[in-house]
Amino acid sequence: MAGIGSAIALARQGHEVTLLERDATPMPGSADEAYAWDRRGAPQVRHSHAFLARLRLTLRDHYPDVLAALLVAGATELRFGDGLPPTLRGFEPLPDDDDLTMLACRRTTFEWVLRRVAVAEDHVELRTGVAVAGLTARDEPGRPQVTGVRLADGSTVPADLTVVASGRRSALPVWLAELGAPIVAEQVEDTGIVYLSRFYRLRDGAAVPARAGAIGGDLGYLKYGVFVGDDRTFSVTLAAPSDDDELRRRLARVEGFEAAARRLPVAAPWLDGRAVALDGDGGDGTVHLMGGLLNRWRDVVVDGEPVATGVVPVGDAVLCTNPLYGRGCSTGFWAAHLLAEAVAAFGDDVREVALAYDASLRAEIRPWYRAAVRQDAQSRRVAAALLEGRDPDEGASGTEAFQRAVLRDGLLPATRVDPVVLRAFARTFNLLVPPDALASDPDVGARVLSVLQAPDERPPEPALGPATRAELLAALG
Repeated sequence: MAGIGSAIALARQGHEVTLLERDATPMPGSADEAYAWDRRGAPQVRHSHAFLARLRLTLRDHYPDVLAALLVAGATELRFGDGLPPTLRGFEPLPDDDDLTMLACRRTTFEWVLRRVAVAEDHVELRTGVAVAGLTARDEPGRPQVTGVRLADGSTVPADLTVVASGRRSALPVWLAELGAPIVAEQVEDTGIVYLSRFYRLRDGAAVPARAGAIGGDLGYLKYGVFVGDDRTFSVTLAAPSDDDELRRRLARVEGFEAAARRLPVAAPWLDGRAVALDGDGGDGTVHLMGGLLNRWRDVVVDGEPVATGVVPVGDAVLCTNPLYGRGCSTGFWAAHLLAEAVAAFGDDVREVALAYDASLRAEIRPWYRAAVRQDAQSRRVAAALLEGRDPDEGASGTEAFQRAVLRDGLLPATRVDPVVLRAFARTFNLLVPPDALASDPDVGARVLSVLQAPDERPPEPALGPATRAELLAALG
C-alpha cells in the first residue's frame, strides 16, 4: 500500500518510477479475483482493515481519481452522523463533518485499485515476481549513498532514490548493515494479541443490519470489531491475548469463531443467516490468524544524519502499530504523501529529502506509535489479570486506575450522549488531530467530567458480550 502510494505520488511529479513486487501476482480482473491473490509477501491482506478519515481525506484532496476509482470498485463511504447512538442528545450536522468520512473496503480491493492506477501512470513500470536481495551503494564508509537495489538473480536496478516498502518483516536494517551504515535503532513492543478474521458476503436480497453506535468492543479478555467491505462484503475480527492459548485455539476453529462472534451483540446481527462466508469449499470459510504483531519504530536518522542517503523506508518498514486500531494503511499512505512532499521540496538532494521526510514522520505519525505502545501496555496488564482471575485494577498504579475509570465511566458514556465529545473522539480516532488532543481539550474534559460525576444520569451501558472469559469459553463448548 505504502509502496504503490509512493509510486503514484512520485510519478505525478514527473519522476520515473520502477515498482518491484516480490510476489508473482498478475493483475486480477475484478475485486473478487483480487481477494484470491496469493500474497505471501503480505499475509495481512485477508484480515480486516479500516480506512480511516485521514486516508480518505488525503485521497479526496490530493488523489481524487483514486477515491473515485475505489467507489466505482464497490467501496462505500461511512459518514459521520450515520448510525449514531440513539441516546445522543441534540446532534446537528456541521459543515466539516465530511472530513470524518471513512472508507469501507477490503484490503485486497484497495490494493487492486491502487495498482491499476499506478500502472496507468506514464512514469511507472511495475515488475512482479522480482525479489530484492540488497542495496547497491557508492563506496563511502560510514554513511553510504545508496544507488539502487540488487536483485535475487544478481542483476541490479539503479535509482536516485530507493523507497523501501517491504513491510513489517523488512530486511532494510540488514541491507544497510551490509553496506557498513550505522546501526538502525529499533523500538519494539509486543501488542499482546493475536488477530483472527473471517470474511462474509451478504446473500442476495439480504439487508445490511442497522447500526446504532460502536462497531466493536473490548471485553478485556477479548477485543472485536465488524468491518464493512466493498460489494456487500464484511469481516469480523476477534483479537485474543497472545498468552491465552486456550481461547486462541478455540477461536482458530471455524465453529469456535462463529460461536464466539454470535455471542457479541455488535456481530450477531451480521451472522443471523443473512451472509455466507468467503473462502473454503462449499462456502464454509476459514479463519485467518495472524500472530507476532508488534509496535515498531525504526530510526533511520541517527545523530541528526541519515544512516544512509538515497534510501528511505515507508509504511510498515519504518512504523508498525497494533492492527486492531486500524491505522496501518492510513499511516502508510500518509507517509507516502509526506515523502512526496519532501521530494517536491528538495528534489535530487537526497540528504535533505531524508531529513525532511524523517522530521515529518516524527511530527505527524510517530505520536501514534507512542500512543499504541501505551494503550497496549495497559491492555496487556488487564488481559493478564483476567486470565489469572484477578481484578484488573488490583496492583495498578493510581494514575492507571484513574485513567481506566475516566475512560470507562466518563469518556465512553459521554460519546453516547454528547455530540461534542463524540465528534472530538471521532477526530482523534480518525488521525485528524494528534492523539493527545482529546485529553488536552478543556471543553471536552469538562463534558467528560460532568458525565463521570453524574453516574445516575448516564444511559445504561450497552451489552458488549459475555461478562467473563469463563462464560465465553462455556458457550464455545
